[in-house]
Amino acid sequence: MIDKQIITTDSGKQVEAIIPVIISASRSTDIPAFYAKWFFNRLKKGYCVWYNPFNRQKMYVSFARCKVIVFWTKNPQPILPYLHELDERGIHYYFQVTLNDYVNEGFEPNVPSVEERIKTFRELSERIGHERVIWRFDPLILTPAITPRTLLNRIWKIGNQLKGYTDKLVFSFVDIKAYRKVQNNLVKETMCFTKENVEMAEMDEMQRREIVEGLTKLRDIWASEGWNLQLATCAEEMDLDVYNIEHNRCIDGELMERVFGEDRELVYYLHTGKLPEPDLFGEIPSIPADRKNLKDKGQRKICGCMVSKDIGMYDTCRHFCVYCYANTSKECVLRNKERHSDESESLID
Repeated sequence: MIDKQIITTDSGKQVEAIIPVIISASRSTDIPAFYAKWFFNRLKKGYCVWYNPFNRQKMYVSFARCKVIVFWTKNPQPILPYLHELDERGIHYYFQVTLNDYVNEGFEPNVPSVEERIKTFRELSERIGHERVIWRFDPLILTPAITPRTLLNRIWKIGNQLKGYTDKLVFSFVDIKAYRKVQNNLVKETMCFTKENVEMAEMDEMQRREIVEGLTKLRDIWASEGWNLQLATCAEEMDLDVYNIEHNRCIDGELMERVFGEDRELVYYLHTGKLPEPDLFGEIPSIPADRKNLKDKGQRKICGCMVSKDIGMYDTCRHFCVYCYANTSKECVLRNKERHSDESESLID
């Protein structure tokens, strides 16, 4: 349960706002790539507005108690000049960086080159620490020309340039059978598929096992070279414990405690779900040894994330990835771009 408070908006109106401790920015759009200036403008204002994508209900989100921000991005370069503001405010943060290679297929038409993205990944890691930059090769997609072996080769080539710059690789398998919109995009926006063969983009059990076994071999090779890369799946039901591959927690309390453990207020929250109330002497209560179950009930059952508030909006990401389910259409995104202002309360006005 996220607490609430009364805040004053830009227009002077008093409204009720939620005050999350952890903010996700964002599963729904690439805030670091396209909305860095907007985000830091809102941080200075102390709040932003989010609209429920299903009922369009307006929600005010206050930054007053924000302790951690988890950024999701395919291009962190635009946000790099602003990160010092988080450091100065004492707000912790880490990054989920998706670094795929689907250049030949045109699946991600508006991302920088692989070489540029690798360079930026390394720059970010050098700046904030390798444990705070998580590599995602996500999702894994097949085509008539891409086999599991092809994907493993691409992961191998990228990984060899990320040695020592990250501790974890997160992956998932594309799910298109449940998303007619994604199937249509793959056929319409690429030369890889027809209506008759588009479902082959989704792997069968044997192909998934080939990927998993291949990744464990890559991990072992890298380990022999001194790079102990952890493997994890995102929102996948497969039990891969036998391969020492865990179910990932993208909003990860254990990672936060490990990396930001000097912040006792945050650690107390991660164990209890509440920020501590100091005693008369300003001392923080002792931190319980056990952790309260803080799973985010708003996410899928197999999602391991702890509770947070995502402030992104659908139909705002301009990477135009063909496998994305967060955009209705390119036209819709462009219309929202025309209406967007870095000074506005929300991503969509």
